[in-house]
Amino acid sequence: MTFYFTGIRSFPKLWKSNPYLGLGPGHSSLSLFLKDCYGIKNQEKWFSLKTVSPQNTKAMNLLVAKARYVRKKDEGSSKQVSADSPHMFAAGAAKKRSQMNPPSKEHVLPPVKNIFQLPTKPLNSEEWDKLKEDFKEKANFENWIISQMIKCHSSVDVAKSVLAWVAAKNNGIVGYDLLVKYLYLCVFHKQTSEIIDVYEIMKARYKRLESGAYTLLIRGLIHTDRWREALLLLEDIKKVMIPSKKNYNDCIQGALFHQDVNVAWNLYQELLGHDIVPMLETLKAFFDFGKDMKGDQYSNKLQDILLYLRNNQLYPGESFAHSIKTWFESVPGEHWKGQFTTVQQSGQCLGCGKTVESIHLSSEEYEFLKEKIMRDVIDGGDQYKKTTPQELKRFQNFVKYHPPFDIVIDGLNVAKMFPKARESQVHILIYDTVVQTTGDSWHIPYDDDVVERYSYEVPTKWLCLHRKT
Repeated sequence: MTFYFTGIRSFPKLWKSNPYLGLGPGHSSLSLFLKDCYGIKNQEKWFSLKTVSPQNTKAMNLLVAKARYVRKKDEGSSKQVSADSPHMFAAGAAKKRSQMNPPSKEHVLPPVKNIFQLPTKPLNSEEWDKLKEDFKEKANFENWIISQMIKCHSSVDVAKSVLAWVAAKNNGIVGYDLLVKYLYLCVFHKQTSEIIDVYEIMKARYKRLESGAYTLLIRGLIHTDRWREALLLLEDIKKVMIPSKKNYNDCIQGALFHQDVNVAWNLYQELLGHDIVPMLETLKAFFDFGKDMKGDQYSNKLQDILLYLRNNQLYPGESFAHSIKTWFESVPGEHWKGQFTTVQQSGQCLGCGKTVESIHLSSEEYEFLKEKIMRDVIDGGDQYKKTTPQELKRFQNFVKYHPPFDIVIDGLNVAKMFPKARESQVHILIYDTVVQTTGDSWHIPYDDDVVERYSYEVPTKWLCLHRKT
């Protein structure tokens, strides 16, 4: 087995406490990268070196002595066993080890865990003092107890009694962390009056909040009469960073809930302007709201959303597909009829009999795409940034003089490296067209309402929408 260090020129220097490596004089550590080569397999490992301050030399010597004793003991036992015993992973080795080391006759009970039951009703100051005394090992009992309430989604009244207890001990002051955690419970239980109270406290006490507090306040305010103040909070976020898609989603849904379509649509366009892929529930909200809207202007907006799904290879969920179907069928005078069906491999829809368009490229389109990939992706305009002219030339010659490849590693394989990613939103190069329209019909493949997809294929479920003549 061969070990080698990467990126290290002087090995002895590693054993010194170097401030540039972040090692302090008292207790310092350094992580090293090792690679052991077995000829065929390469395994990469990390190990950590730790130095001990001079005042701990005695403790260090004691640890070394113990390590030597354990090592000698292990070596002695290994000599006794290895002479006539099989390898530790050989068949029957476990049975032999159990015979050599019989289990103790004394039955050892597992340690009993300290099970804590959260209060189910508000407590007064004396009761909270008693509970804190019982859990005095907790460094910050107040934050800990609120965190436990968040995990169990305790009632707002019980959490509010914690804040009242803390305020009574601190001249009416409650810390920022406690306020944010209490706000989370209020938003979860949709206690709008409490949300507004916390909002007033935070607005008067803090000029700026962190992003988590902004997100909670926006989500809590959108369903109240003061929903426009959520838009002001969104503007505060823009001063320091680009708001998240969740922030936009909450503000858009709040605007639609309060019948302000223009604000919702402007926020949607602003979201796209930041190159942020909107949440599917954001797009679904436009269709749910559109059932009560009349006129071509709003219909054109919804068709733009369908084309956005098509152009960005996004699959709506099943509930989203139902919203699309309901909206089409609600358009007055259009006589749309929707049905859930399947599409054959030939592209023929079993619902209406029409053929869904294919993504197969013509020879001219393929050549154009190949040149564009070579120019914009592989070359990138700066050969020394991504590669060198010599490497690029070798790659071009390799592609030119070799036959078609059996295996190509693309986004399909890369997506499998991220198990939490939704594959249907990553595999954009292999699926058929998401939305296809011929004027009198739309064909929309939709996905199950699940977190992950484990299939490499296009969803077999399709929503067929055709207009009766």
